[in-house]
Amino acid sequence: MSDYVLVVVTAPDEDVAAGIAKTVVEERLAGCVNIIKGVRSIYSWEGRIEDEPEVVMLIKTRQNLYKSLERRIIDLHPYSVPEVICIELKDGSDSYFKWLKEVTATIIG
Repeated sequence: MSDYVLVVVTAPDEDVAAGIAKTVVEERLAGCVNIIKGVRSIYSWEGRIEDEPEVVMLIKTRQNLYKSLERRIIDLHPYSVPEVICIELKDGSDSYFKWLKEVTATIIG
């Protein structure tokens, strides 16, 4: 298992995403969050097909912080069922991963 993950989260707008992003970075649950505007999401919800604008957050963190990050996102998110998907990072820049380790929280135990 990799020590680092990418967490994908959608949000209704840039302000909501920025609020979540600032909180998880300040709390050292993530090192960086990219917010991508202009996403169109088509999905099934409560028996209907929805077609809505959203933004996507790409959150970089360490694997051992994922569950804490997931709980925090769910607490902060306005959706009743937010999309929170964790993708294991197999490889990447050693210097980037070193930085990511330095700027995220250390979990003991």
